[in-house]
Amino acid sequence: MWQGQYEHAIDAKGRTSVPARFRDALSSENAADEGFVLTAGLDPCLVAYPLSEWRAFEEKLSKLPRFDPHVIKLRRIYVSAAVEVQVDSQGRVLVPPSLRAHAKLEKEVLWAGMGRYAELWARERWVEATTTTEDERRALAGKLAELGL
Repeated sequence: MWQGQYEHAIDAKGRTSVPARFRDALSSENAADEGFVLTAGLDPCLVAYPLSEWRAFEEKLSKLPRFDPHVIKLRRIYVSAAVEVQVDSQGRVLVPPSLRAHAKLEKEVLWAGMGRYAELWARERWVEATTTTEDERRALAGKLAELGL
């Protein structure tokens, strides 16, 4: 499980450190290799999946109606952008230029653990995305109650 928020830098070559807790989770899950899948999020961020979670996602996606316009759009945005990345000996991953551009990653990044996956944000965009009003928090609480949480 990936949880917590971790701030890191991204260098000019597009390398950023993977939080140690995320690396530990990858090591225990993937045993031989510490890679994962990184893709463009629907929000202006990147999404990182352990390989097993990505495979499960692709399996579910393969069972959806092939010609549904929403499924096609999801595949174009999410699947076509996906790349398998490896954690180097210094605990970093190289984020491809197209993914850096999608999430506008420049200097300060934030890894946000989301349970079975993580998101990688430009720090200032994370602050924007998580800032809520009192009315928004009340609406969210109501929706969570509706869902039984």
